[in-house]
Amino acid sequence: QVQLVESGGGLVQAGGSLRLSCAASGSIVRINNMAWYRQAQGKQRELVAAITGGATTNYADSVKGRFTISKDNVKTTVYLQMNSLKPEDTAVYYCNTPPRFISYPWGQGTQVSVSS
Repeated sequence: QVQLVESGGGLVQAGGSLRLSCAASGSIVRINNMAWYRQAQGKQRELVAAITGGATTNYADSVKGRFTISKDNVKTTVYLQMNSLKPEDTAVYYCNTPPRFISYPWGQGTQVSVSS
């Protein structure tokens, strides 16, 4: 069983930055394809960014140029660097595998709140 624990969220002003971390533990020795998702209150969960085993990245149009996904295979941790944050980035952020892969159990997520 794999456990995912997200951290690094908080309250920031518009234009600020945060770095989210997702630590994977349990029956996992290497992270390959992973992704960050977010769910704003009253909305469906959406894909924000994804990274392949070869470190190719993809981003939602709404965050392209502002967010950067990366991973540390040794630490089995995935990161999301978020710059130039906007109020519309406010959501609970989760990590997991990309949509076409079998997902791990979802973690508790980490809340990101951006004030205007």
